[in-house]
Amino acid sequence: MIPRTTPDRTSTNTAMQTQLKFKLSTFMFLQYFIWSSWYMTLGAYLGTLNFTGTEIGASYGAFAWGAILSPFIVGLIADRFFASEKIIAVLGIAGGLVMLYIPQLKTFGSVYPTLILYCTLYAPTLALGNSISMTHLADAKKDFPFVKIFSAVGWIAGGVVLSQLKGEQSALQYYLAGGTSMVFGLFALTLPHTPPKKKGQNVPLSEVLGLDALALLKKPTFAIFILCMFLICIPLYFYFVNMGTYLTQLKWEDMAQKMTLAQVSDIVFLVLLPLMLKKLGYKKTIFLGILAWAARYFMLSSSASSTGTVLIFGAILLHGICYDFLFIAGQLYVDDEANERMRGAAQGLIAIILWGFGSLVGTYLAGRVMDMHKLTTPKGDITHDWAAIWSTPAWIAVVVLVLFMIFFREPMKSTPKQG
Repeated sequence: MIPRTTPDRTSTNTAMQTQLKFKLSTFMFLQYFIWSSWYMTLGAYLGTLNFTGTEIGASYGAFAWGAILSPFIVGLIADRFFASEKIIAVLGIAGGLVMLYIPQLKTFGSVYPTLILYCTLYAPTLALGNSISMTHLADAKKDFPFVKIFSAVGWIAGGVVLSQLKGEQSALQYYLAGGTSMVFGLFALTLPHTPPKKKGQNVPLSEVLGLDALALLKKPTFAIFILCMFLICIPLYFYFVNMGTYLTQLKWEDMAQKMTLAQVSDIVFLVLLPLMLKKLGYKKTIFLGILAWAARYFMLSSSASSTGTVLIFGAILLHGICYDFLFIAGQLYVDDEANERMRGAAQGLIAIILWGFGSLVGTYLAGRVMDMHKLTTPKGDITHDWAAIWSTPAWIAVVVLVLFMIFFREPMKSTPKQG
């Protein structure tokens, strides 16, 4: 008689985790493919509708409203009533329908509120997707960075596909984003069931909005950090708001594809970040991130008054230092400074400051500066004084850099986290 064998629980769990990581990686890929296929080229498309710089800047600011409203959806609905994967499915499908409708709109008065609606549907999927990953990965600290790399891969793919379809200045980008969003929503239903964490609980609004973390502002160094993060968001959004219009006037072909070199850089420096934090600590690492933003804009300013193709590519490739050394390092710093009880609230607070209020101010100012430097007599296809436009955020970044260096103090209680 052949003895009955019991399944190898370890191998079963390993297989399940492998399948889970594949699903989460695909989820992240689709999520950022959607974002990439329209966001960087929004300005180029709106320019074909004769939107002013201020209107283009405000349109980019629609994502800020999505970030501000997102905690209400996640905290008041997802955490209390419905499973996360089902909410993502509804948001993805609804967002896809909104995206497919945008090409019918031709005026700022109709495009702007519709973009706000779309971003309010999309932004919560970012937090919900991260939450599902953290909940179900056996070793989230080790496995989540690997899964998250596929966000950058998805962003690269979105830009490449859009360029290959020649859709940077057409409504095709919204059809691409809308169709992918429908697939994304349906795919979310294959993710592990993640029931609401606080079902039946009376959650205070202050907790939903992360207001408990305001207590951290009593620490002078933390307050300086938050102020600098807010201020650096002002020059940051000049890149997103103006880059598409700038490259369009320079007649760059396949610009969406070329701009995805930023995400290649992102992957490289994300791998290097733990080493930099270990060797340099938070202050020097974040200093390099702010310095990279200043350098990026000085390079773009110089590119406007010379044969600047190399300088433009250099500015694009600085993205990994700009983003990872500043914002990822900043999120790790916040995680170190907050205690277990308010850690989630602290991350929510910095998200609202960076992607919410910082974005609102930055996108608006970027659009206004574009309008202020419109040439009375165009020079061929060049209709703006781009050297002046790009130098504005460069000098703002320099001011933030000086402020950060003088007043920020390296935390002494712990070493930066790895992974």
